[in-house]
Amino acid sequence: MPDKLHLTHRDNGVAIITFNRPQALNALDLEMMPIFAGMLQALAGDEQLRAVIITGAGEKAFSSGGDLTQLKDKVSEADGDYLSQVMSDALLALEQLPVPVIAAINGYALGGGSEIALACDMRVVDENVRFGLVQIKMALTPGWGAGQRLSRLVGYARALEILLRGQVLTAAELSALGLANQIAPTGQALAAALTLADEIANHDSAVVRSIKHLLQAAWHQPYAQALQTEHALFAPLWAAQPHWHAVQQFFNRQKNSE
Repeated sequence: MPDKLHLTHRDNGVAIITFNRPQALNALDLEMMPIFAGMLQALAGDEQLRAVIITGAGEKAFSSGGDLTQLKDKVSEADGDYLSQVMSDALLALEQLPVPVIAAINGYALGGGSEIALACDMRVVDENVRFGLVQIKMALTPGWGAGQRLSRLVGYARALEILLRGQVLTAAELSALGLANQIAPTGQALAAALTLADEIANHDSAVVRSIKHLLQAAWHQPYAQALQTEHALFAPLWAAQPHWHAVQQFFNRQKNSE
């Protein structure tokens, strides 16, 4: 099982989860799904964590979602309920990680693979990406939360069109929709995501976590309450040593430039 799903930690607090079934377009089988959820639970409690990258092995695919070769025999409503619940819970845990999560997408992100990518905070895609919310072509809706996330990210009408047409989106289309933060050369999405994650990891961890917290508040809280959340996060950071160290550096640079 470890060969199918890797969790690696870099010295600077950046963690990388890799779906490692390139021969199956990095599809997730039923054994991988709860292990993926367990990895996320472990990361949530890691106080040294600075950023997380989710990616797929090889250059052909990020993930093609659930492994249909295995799932074709799971035909009951109870099977569908389990598949939806285990991954919905996992992706909610992914979304709620206290640090930024970056999807590094090479090649195909289809069906459930696109749902995983949408649960990440940011998406770095290669120029040949094919991002497919194609569930309707299998007579299904999204089952892992993509409908709600897509609607919040691109708006109701655009989300409705994408899902009803089963559109496969290119890098340029993802960028135009605001779903791609960065387009990398073919096969270089992970390298570009690592550069972004390393930049994030260089900042004070408390500030990074607070920025994600205040933006998540905008999704989950009424406006007035979200404003209070942002206000409450500011004062402790103002009084903290990293802020005053940065202030001192600012004045030192100003003095040296005179």
